[in-house]
Amino acid sequence: MSDDHEQRRKNLKVIQFDKDSNDLIELEKPVITFDDVGGMEEIKKKIRMNFILPLKQPELFAAYGKKAGGSILLYGPPGCGKTFLARAVAGEINASFLHLELQAILSMYVGGSEHNLHDVFEKARAESPCILFIDELDALGGSRHNMRQHHDRMLVNQLLLELDGLASFNENVFIIGATNTPWYLDSALRRPGRFNNLLFVSPPEESERSTILDLKLQDKPADSINLKKLAANTALFSGADLDQLVRDTIEIALERAMETGEIQPLTDLDFNRALKTRQPSTTEWFATARNYATFSDTNGEYTAVLDYIKKHKIR
Repeated sequence: MSDDHEQRRKNLKVIQFDKDSNDLIELEKPVITFDDVGGMEEIKKKIRMNFILPLKQPELFAAYGKKAGGSILLYGPPGCGKTFLARAVAGEINASFLHLELQAILSMYVGGSEHNLHDVFEKARAESPCILFIDELDALGGSRHNMRQHHDRMLVNQLLLELDGLASFNENVFIIGATNTPWYLDSALRRPGRFNNLLFVSPPEESERSTILDLKLQDKPADSINLKKLAANTALFSGADLDQLVRDTIEIALERAMETGEIQPLTDLDFNRALKTRQPSTTEWFATARNYATFSDTNGEYTAVLDYIKKHKIR
């Protein structure tokens, strides 16, 4: 079992469905909260306003005609914690959590995929309050203009129908979508009432990288690592990049341990060696995102990306 899978199991309580109910995805009950999410304060603030406070202060929000429920789309480079953040939202409001991926609903039969997607939404409604997390939303809700197959377009149509809640009531069902490429989404998904809240999940800042590295080094033999310097030298590294950096460094220390027959602690020199062969995976994403944000962003939806690029002097 991988470290990521083991950590996932530690951070959630899994509820098993009846085997005869033909359920497609498992229901989870995450125990992590915003306290476990480093940084992302602006994103947390927006999520609190849209998801958390309507549940905790329903009378106040009802006065403004706002009910608990809704949708948010998280986008940004891969490996920056969008899935972890979605689970933390569920833990924050003590909600059930359904993690939907495209392969979980695809069917070889005509209309089968749309039926499976409807069943997932029905399950979310039955388990409210519930977070329905749609991972890689672009794979499920890509632009219909670029789709050659009729059944692919029908699946997008079904997703739009479910989001509108025309067939059933979506109160206390919170939809969180995640994508690395929001510009490939069908434009109908972005109209008000569907995914009208677009939140940019950026790579961790320097202080956050230091915290992440510190957590990943716990229970591992290590000398006094200069985390501040290491964090400064890993600009634009995603959380996944930092995890791989630690893995690379461990391999370097293990080589010494195999030669000496004794446990060798990780050192700053080990990290420096590992850094020489490791570059942030987010730079390619920012190059693509800059083009879309500069030349195709008619509604100013990706202003946060351009601000981030300017702030961090990304070329």
